[in-house]
Order: sequence, then structure tokens, then C-alpha cells
Amino acid sequence: MKNLQKSDAIARSFIIAWSCALAFYFFEYVGRSAPAVMMPELSKAFGVGPIVVSSILGAYYYTYSITSLIAGVLLDKVGPKYVVPGGMAVLGLGCVLFAIPQPQMGEFGRLLQGAGSAFAFTGAVYLASRGFSAGRLATAIGVTQCLGMIGGTFGQVVVGRLIHGPMTVPEFWTILGLAVLVVGVVLVILTPTGHDVHPGAKQGLLSTYKVVFTNPQSYLCGAAAGLLFVPTTVGDMVWAVRFFQEDRMFAYPMAVFAASMVPFGWVFGCPMLGWVSDKLGQRKPALFVGIVVMAVCLLQLTYFPVVAPAWLSLFILGVASGAAMIPYTIIQELNPVYVKGTATGVINFLTFSVTAFLGPVFAGLYGKTLGSTGSVPFTHYQHAGLFWLGIVALAFVVTLALKESGPGRRRSVKAASFG
Repeated sequence: MKNLQKSDAIARSFIIAWSCALAFYFFEYVGRSAPAVMMPELSKAFGVGPIVVSSILGAYYYTYSITSLIAGVLLDKVGPKYVVPGGMAVLGLGCVLFAIPQPQMGEFGRLLQGAGSAFAFTGAVYLASRGFSAGRLATAIGVTQCLGMIGGTFGQVVVGRLIHGPMTVPEFWTILGLAVLVVGVVLVILTPTGHDVHPGAKQGLLSTYKVVFTNPQSYLCGAAAGLLFVPTTVGDMVWAVRFFQEDRMFAYPMAVFAASMVPFGWVFGCPMLGWVSDKLGQRKPALFVGIVVMAVCLLQLTYFPVVAPAWLSLFILGVASGAAMIPYTIIQELNPVYVKGTATGVINFLTFSVTAFLGPVFAGLYGKTLGSTGSVPFTHYQHAGLFWLGIVALAFVVTLALKESGPGRRRSVKAASFG
């Protein structure tokens, strides 16, 4: 009885720490999405063109993907108490450095932002996995991403107004960096001190990597999540405002509002699809529904834009794209319990490796010709939309190869074995 009470108390402590880590993830997403509404200002501050600014911003994903691997194994080997706040310190410093109007400092700051941000979602998912039962884990991960998307919406709608009103761009990045550092101090205080290392995690440093990387399903989880992520992380959060302005002739406020609907949709879609997945006890049905709805929305936006306003279509797209979080639960369930942190780090690495690869591809194919005299605006817009449709179709194919991992499947297998 005492052991059960102690176990419940430890779980509650991890849930409290997870709640604090949500603030980390919120601020991380504010910093990730805010550049979309300040591209001209950043171009002017750094004294470079929009393609170079896009390259500076894209540096975030290189360090994010690589550091995700380090964050995951550190969580498994050491525990979250100092690992997650350490990531916050790196993110906070990166935000402050990004405020310096020099392209070299901007790129270095963005690299630090990516490295520190890798500890936000990975740390929050790790804390959630220690605090919540398997039947609630997908919902908790969905709520985690929900807070991130609220940050993404804030970073576009609210920050767009701030930097065109009472606040300069350098002031915004400095304040954001200081806020992250304050939350990091609070997280150190709230996170439980003990860390019970599973015997399987006590082996060599590379042992947990070997477990996850030798599982083919880990790669499929990363590919599925990455392909579903990239239309939002690149298509919406970097390019959408400019595409709506240049190719659809939207006024700036309307373009910002429409683009902000994607992360706002995630606010609802991530917990909702996670909850549906938990209720069904299966992961793939909710994942497939999200992919199909994303494809329908992209098809309408690309070829039938007058059928519905762009902001509404993008909101529904955002809700559906919350399905990108389901592979994060699947990889946890298809790998041993003692590699939870590493599994989350690996899928983050794979997901944002896809982003880091496809971001420059999209910029090279469609970003550099945006607004050029030789292109027809709406035709250019349609070609870019077809690119994202192809990405979502590929995600559907990858998902077909994923194994079902939900608790409902495991119950059916047990029932069949006793039948």
C-alpha cells in the first residue's frame, strides 16, 4: 500500500513538472514561428536578402534535429531535473543573441535556439511518460503539442502586432530569452530529484541508440511525422505569409491571420486526435483520418480557393495535421520502456531532418521565384500547393507500413492467444 502511494506521489510530481515544461514548449514555439511575421524586418536588420534570411532561420532545424538525439539519451541516462532546464538556458541565450543585428550572430543565435529547443518537447514527453498511464499518454502528448501550437499562434498573431507597434524586433527577442531563463529556474525547483534508471539503460552510452535505431518502425515513425510536420513548419510558419501576399494578393494583416490558423488548429487537433486514439485503443485510424483531411484541405486551397475562405481551410488543415503527433506515441509503444527519452529524441531527429532537407528544396523550387516578374502569381501558388500535396500523399504511403501499437491491439492479441 505504501509503495503504491509512493508511486502515485512520484507520478503526480512528474505531472507537475510536465505542466511547467509546457511553458518551455510554449516559448520555444513562439520563437520558432515568430520569424514568419518579421521577414522584411529581419532582412533589413541583418542587411541580407529574403533567401539568406530563410537560410539563417533554417539553421534552427539542423541543431534541433541533432540535439534531439543528445537530449533523449541524457534523459534516459541522467534524468530530467537538470537536463531540461539546461536546454532552456541554451534557448534563452540563443534568443538574446538573435537580437543582435548581425547575420553571423543571428545564425549563431538561431543555431543555439534549435539546440535548446530540442529539450522542450523531448523533455515534456519524457515527463509525461513518467507521470501518465499508457491509456492517457497520447492525450498528454497531444496536450503538450497543443501548448506549443498556442505558442505558434501567439508568435504570429500577437508578435506581428507587437513588432509593428510598441516593440522592436530586438526587444522582442531579448524579452523572450529572459522569460525562457526564468521558467528554467522554476523547472529546476519543481522537477523530482530522483531518477530510477532502468537496468536496460545502464549499459553503454550507445546502447539505447542501438535499440531504437535497429528498429525499422522507428524510421517509419520519423518519416510519417516529418512529412506531416513540414507543411506547417516550412509551408506555413516560414513561407505562408509571403505567398499569400505575393501570389494571392492578400493584405499583410489578412495574410498573417490566415497563416496563424494552422497552429491555432493544432491547439484543437493535437489533443483531440490523441484522445480519439486513446479511446479507440488504436493509433493508425486517427492518423489516417488526419492525413486524408489534410490532403482534402490542401487540394481545396490549391485548386478551388473560392470554395472556402483561406483562414477556414487552414484552420481545418491545422486541426487535421495534429495527427503528426500520433507517431510520437507509436514510437514509444514500439520500443522498450527504458528508451522512452531516446525514442522521443530519435523521432525528433528524424522528423526535423525531413524538415531540414525539404525546407531548402521548397525554397529553391518556389521561394526564390516568389514575386519574380517571370512568374504568374496564381500559377506559382498552385505549383507550390502541389508540392505540399505530394508530401502528404507520401506520408499516407509511409503510414501504411507502420505497425499498430495501441493498447487495444495488445488486448486483442492477448484475447486471441487465450481463445
